Amino acid sequence: MMTATRRMAGETVTDLPVIELVRPMPGFPQHRRFALVQLDDDGVLCSLTSLEEPGLRFLVVPPGRFFPDYEAEVSDDVAAELEIGSAEDALLLVVLTAGSSLSTTTANLAAPVLVNPSIRRGAQIVLDRPGLPVAAPLLG
Repeated sequence: MMTATRRMAGETVTDLPVIELVRPMPGFPQHRRFALVQLDDDGVLCSLTSLEEPGLRFLVVPPGRFFPDYEAEVSDDVAAELEIGSAEDALLLVVLTAGSSLSTTTANLAAPVLVNPSIRRGAQIVLDRPGLPVAAPLLG
C-alpha cells in the first residue's frame, strides 16, 4: 500500500492514499501518481495532487451530494482494468473547475474519475452518454 507525506497548512500530513492512474488525465500523460487529499472536514472536497509535480492538482468531489441522479456506466474493459467487480467497489469523483465562488464552480459530468480504493488504481473515463455536460453548475 503506497502512501505519501505532505506539508499542508504548516503541518506534516502522512498516510495520504496514493492513486496510480492507469489512464492519465487528458493533457497530462506523464502524471500518473496522485495523492488523494481531503480538503474539508466533511470529506466532500478533495484534490488529486500530483506526486511528480506538486503544483498540479485537480479538485474533485463525489457527485452524489450535488448530482443525486448522476450515474456513470463504464465499459467492462475499464472495470477489468481497475479490478472493479461491482459499484460498491468503486469511488466515483467528478472534476471541478473552481469559479470565483461556489455558485460559479462547475463539474465535469462527462469525464469522471473512477477509483478502486482497495488497490488504489484509478482512471479518468469519458462516458459514452451524449448530453452530459463538461461544465455543469455545482449548485443548481
